[in-house]
Amino acid sequence: MTRALERNPVAVAAMLEADWEIASHGLRWIDYSAFDAAAEAAQMDEAIRLHRQVTRSRPLGWYTGRFSEHTLPLAMERGFTYLADSYADELPYWLRGPSGQQLVVPYTLDANDMRFATFQGFNTAEHFFTDLRDSFDVLHAEGEMAPKMLSIGLPGRLAGRPDRAAGLIRFLDHIAAHDRVWVTRRIDIAHHWIAAHPPD
Repeated sequence: MTRALERNPVAVAAMLEADWEIASHGLRWIDYSAFDAAAEAAQMDEAIRLHRQVTRSRPLGWYTGRFSEHTLPLAMERGFTYLADSYADELPYWLRGPSGQQLVVPYTLDANDMRFATFQGFNTAEHFFTDLRDSFDVLHAEGEMAPKMLSIGLPGRLAGRPDRAAGLIRFLDHIAAHDRVWVTRRIDIAHHWIAAHPPD
């Protein structure tokens, strides 16, 4: 969330130095389902303004993660390279909006370390590793015939813990042993998709 970025300039500096993509996750971690369009738009605009102030550039990607019926239309009006408020597919896709076509790079709640904190989620690093490995192996095999993407959600307060990080380390070692695998930022996926699969 952008307020968290504002309060952690050392973390922002480290992200910029590491050339991370800093997409926007909204202004605050709150439920927008009861917001009207104008109130949610004001929150989005403040998040974009503050993001630019804190990181010295506008966010190119947007993922609220607690969206309402207004989230996608409002985000589409604000000119992001991609939106991620969708769990609809494993590949990017185009939405037709009032200002033209909008790229969506879907997010996932399956391959996501939030499942360490949910009912019937991951109990150990081994569960996390096994789930990621099996997802990757199936998609990698299917990728021989058509492009595939595995999105992995990693809120640092969960997978960043040492007992859980062990599963992520094993997974990264697993995919490093495979050819033709691209581990990259969502903005890079978006730019590739725009170039290789432009809208109709």
